[in-house]
Amino acid sequence: MKEHHDQARPPFSYPVKVGNISANPVTVKVEADVRERAALAALWRVVSVEELAAEMQIGRWKKDGVRVKGKVKARLVQACVVTLEPVDSVIEEEFEQIFVPEGSKLARLVTGGDTAEMVLDPDGPDAPELFVGDTIDAGETVAEFVALGINPYPRKSGVDFSDHIESDETTDEGKPNPFAVLKDWKTKE
Repeated sequence: MKEHHDQARPPFSYPVKVGNISANPVTVKVEADVRERAALAALWRVVSVEELAAEMQIGRWKKDGVRVKGKVKARLVQACVVTLEPVDSVIEEEFEQIFVPEGSKLARLVTGGDTAEMVLDPDGPDAPELFVGDTIDAGETVAEFVALGINPYPRKSGVDFSDHIESDETTDEGKPNPFAVLKDWKTKE
């Protein structure tokens, strides 16, 4: 049973026992190894993940919640969407995530309308995430924040889409505008 649980672990995992977390935040540094970076590259569909490191403070939040706050830095290689050449990108994100145990009063508040302003506050933390059991995964949280920062359309500098996409806005001289036919069709009724 335990082995099956481990197979479901995310590519970058840093489990933290909630019972060991005190009111005074503890600073933790994590870094992905070669195997984890390869697994993340496959997950994110990028050429490679050259570096993934984070420094975060983990501490209690309210009575039974946990706050993870910190900064993550990642270096990725992606394929240019136009030329497929490798594009280096650096992602540096500050993040904050609150975790609350499933079934706690805080968790019920989250699903109700009482904390809508938390979600709407652009400077505040995201809506709390529920955790089951006695462990949160700070590594998975770090990876999720990097994933949000990945450019979905990486391009090498100096490469323009218009160089590679045939434009249909201009028509050759002598050819009727294809939309003119529609205009005439409307007036014939």
